[in-house]
Amino acid sequence: MSDDLYAYVLRHTREPAVLRALREETSALRGARMQVAPEQGALLALAVEMIGARRVVEIGTYTGYSSIAMALAMRGEGALYACDKSEEALATARRYWARAGVEGIVKEKFGDAKESVRELLDAHGAGSFDLGFIDADKRAYREYYEALLELVRPGGLIIVDNVLWYGKVADAEVNDKQTEAIRAFNEFVAGDERVSYSMIPVGDGLSFCRKR
Repeated sequence: MSDDLYAYVLRHTREPAVLRALREETSALRGARMQVAPEQGALLALAVEMIGARRVVEIGTYTGYSSIAMALAMRGEGALYACDKSEEALATARRYWARAGVEGIVKEKFGDAKESVRELLDAHGAGSFDLGFIDADKRAYREYYEALLELVRPGGLIIVDNVLWYGKVADAEVNDKQTEAIRAFNEFVAGDERVSYSMIPVGDGLSFCRKR
């Protein structure tokens, strides 16, 4: 997508003022590229609205952009469990959860996401969540995905970020561990009959998986 075309997309993307402020603050931080793009946030919010999600889990929260986008779409109902292991990033997220007025919906889960998901399974049971969003350690995508397949109900969504990995997945000369992990994950999910599936070239690539 050219710069001019992407600028056009952004001009026609609904981005609440609180998310714009968070995006601008995060852009100055180390690791800023981990933040989801505005058009991705809008698509996540739309997904929440379309399936009426009331119980959501996010694996990888960073400074909170995606969690706020989804929580705002929940309109004061339900719970969104935000899993991350960076205290520094979560400190920013907490400020913006409060600023967005969603601190009553977002439930912070600090620590290893694999343990957090197991705790949610123990507490709520299999098939008890409407939507899961994965945006964390790329080498653990398959493990996160399998855990969410158990946690999410039939008809629910698992959405996975960074599946295009800045174009590296299509570059045969790039063979680092994260790129190889995403390639393997993409190949697996494309053939997984447990879900209906579409890879969408929005932002750095999103895979939508609807549990059958």
